[in-house]
Amino acid sequence: MRATDPAALLATWEAGLTGRAADRSLLLHLAARPGADTGELLAVPVGEREADLFALRRALFGDRMQVRVACGACDEEMEFDLDAGVLGARPDPPPGPLRVAEDGWEVEFALPTVAALEAAASAGDPAEARRRLVASCTVRALRGGEEVPAPDLAAALPAGVERRIAEAAAEADPVADVTLSIACPECGEATPAELDITSYLWAELDTWARDLLLDVHLLASAYGWSEPEILALSPTRRRYYLELCADV
Repeated sequence: MRATDPAALLATWEAGLTGRAADRSLLLHLAARPGADTGELLAVPVGEREADLFALRRALFGDRMQVRVACGACDEEMEFDLDAGVLGARPDPPPGPLRVAEDGWEVEFALPTVAALEAAASAGDPAEARRRLVASCTVRALRGGEEVPAPDLAAALPAGVERRIAEAAAEADPVADVTLSIACPECGEATPAELDITSYLWAELDTWARDLLLDVHLLASAYGWSEPEILALSPTRRRYYLELCADV
């Protein structure tokens, strides 16, 4: 299955219509990596998944991404273009666990995986979500040379050490959280804007799928062709037949 196969993409869209954001992320990731299994994709770092989704977006809709953001200070609507290739560029993964030494602490940890992030999100309580994420990512933690069990780490970690861990993770995996700072041309204030590639790409896929199904309906009505026959046409030939229908 090719990532750009229209029948496969329609199946992805249909399967995700009633799904949660996490379900849609997985479906899009499966489309981005044909042949991969669910367990394999859940085990990758979050930034690797995001990079794959940016690559899928480029394959389907090109590099140029149009984004609209309201200024947090004056509510002015700002519209600008982004490059999916630049945003989805991911550095080489670290060869082993990351390490932070701060205030008598030594912590070795791995980048959060998709599964770890979903497990944390399902906790409901923010404190429990943080505990789960810290425990799942920690390889080894020492305080003054004494080992601290991973389940106890979230409660014991000083804020400064936790901040250093977050900074090290963001540096190693910048695609995991793409947050832009947009300067308003009207008031000059900067507005932070998180770019959620799953939501962005799903909205585009939804528009594409509904437009394609309308094309199928029109061509089936005009020519009596089946959906597979219509989807097998190239976009150029499909558009040409639609123009012929409109001229009749």
